[in-house]
Amino acid sequence: MTQDNIMIIIAFALYLALMMYIGVYYYRKSNSIGDYILGGRQLGPWITALSAEASDMSGWMLMGVPGLAYTTGISGVWIAVGLTLGTWANWRFVSRRLRNHTEVASDSLTLPDYLKNRFHDTSHSVAVISALFILIFFLIYTSSGFVAGGKLFYTIFGLDYTLSLFITAGIVVFYTFLGGFLAVSWTDCIQGALMFFAILAVPVTASMYLGGPIETIQLINQEFPQGLQLFGNESDLFTLVIGIISALGWGLGYFGQPHILVRFMAISDAKDLKKSTNIAMVWVIISLLAAIFVGLIGHVYLLPEKLVGPDAETVFLVLTERLFTPFIAGLIWSAVLAAIMSTASAQLLVTASAIANDFYANLIHKAASDKELVFVSRITVLIVALISIYLALDPDSLILTMVAYAWAGFGAAFGPAILFSLFWKRMTRQGCIAGIVIGGLTVLIWKQFEFFGLYEIIPGFIFSSIAIYIVSLLTPVPPRPVLKDYKEAEKLHIL
Repeated sequence: MTQDNIMIIIAFALYLALMMYIGVYYYRKSNSIGDYILGGRQLGPWITALSAEASDMSGWMLMGVPGLAYTTGISGVWIAVGLTLGTWANWRFVSRRLRNHTEVASDSLTLPDYLKNRFHDTSHSVAVISALFILIFFLIYTSSGFVAGGKLFYTIFGLDYTLSLFITAGIVVFYTFLGGFLAVSWTDCIQGALMFFAILAVPVTASMYLGGPIETIQLINQEFPQGLQLFGNESDLFTLVIGIISALGWGLGYFGQPHILVRFMAISDAKDLKKSTNIAMVWVIISLLAAIFVGLIGHVYLLPEKLVGPDAETVFLVLTERLFTPFIAGLIWSAVLAAIMSTASAQLLVTASAIANDFYANLIHKAASDKELVFVSRITVLIVALISIYLALDPDSLILTMVAYAWAGFGAAFGPAILFSLFWKRMTRQGCIAGIVIGGLTVLIWKQFEFFGLYEIIPGFIFSSIAIYIVSLLTPVPPRPVLKDYKEAEKLHIL
């Protein structure tokens, strides 16, 4: 083992030791299912904002987005624009309302739990159907994180890809299994800060090596002609428009991402969400722009070397190796691992919560104790991680492609259901179920045929919304207790 590898391992070890310590520390504090799933609703504004964005962006921001920009140029910014608008709308219009509505709805712990309580669904059909779709799409989403981890350890240390998958999964499972929501939120906060500084450090340092910002832009324009073309080199107008609409459509996904929405539910005071919104928006705008520039600058910095196909998604890792000393590079690479871990851990926890609290407790053992539900959650973490590893075994999998599929699934299945439940008191339980099923199935079917090249989240979101509206109007008005809860939550929002 070389001295460089030793320094990199030391940097990784310091970071991982801190993450595992947090898991062990919060193991003692997660005694009830409420503590394990939602941390007792005691998050502050900074933890809420940074943990939400860290669990949102994941390894695809540090690897997938730079890889897209490396290949296609600045036209990849349309996805960043869609994500930025979606982030703002989610924080501005959904966060506080969801926090208040979930508290009124029997202090709901999970998204399916909220939808069940919102409509006083004694049949538990809403919660069970929601839990099943969460399981389907989070298996895909979590596996994308493990793919990123596999590429990380393979690129840096030359380790076997499959072994790298197990290392990544083992680290994530360790602190998620032990510490639950508080451990995940605190580690996400630290990881969010680390991701932010890492994604800034690489393009800034690379541009300095190339002579400065102006010289770098000139070099990109000279060596990568399509790099600075906002609309790429697409000549067909229809294809161009569909591409831009699809990219902007990423923003619709935010309204239905359980691992992000649960952060809104967990903040201690809904009034702090305004401060969290400002923190989150600064983080997102700067980070996404920096990720685009990693790809653009990386394209010219690495010339005449070319990263082809899936290898393009390693441009951040390769640049870091060329620009920094081994120890500093190790710390920056830890940010990639942080990004992977932050999202994978949040996804594992939400999936475990859905299975234990919304499936097991509703259908299998209704009288289950808190201790039993925490145990079921932890076992689910292990099972879901193993299935996700299996799905991630192909080293040629594209991280951004896998994320896009899962993102669309959640956005279409749950986005309209959440929005209608928060803003339309006439929505019914049957309408909610129809929206979740139609949205989720549309994504699963559309993805197989890719009609017109249109991103599946757009038809899924539209069809789900139509289903909710029509079915709600065709079914009886919600009972008085449901309307009473809605009015009570709205009063909290006004205060």
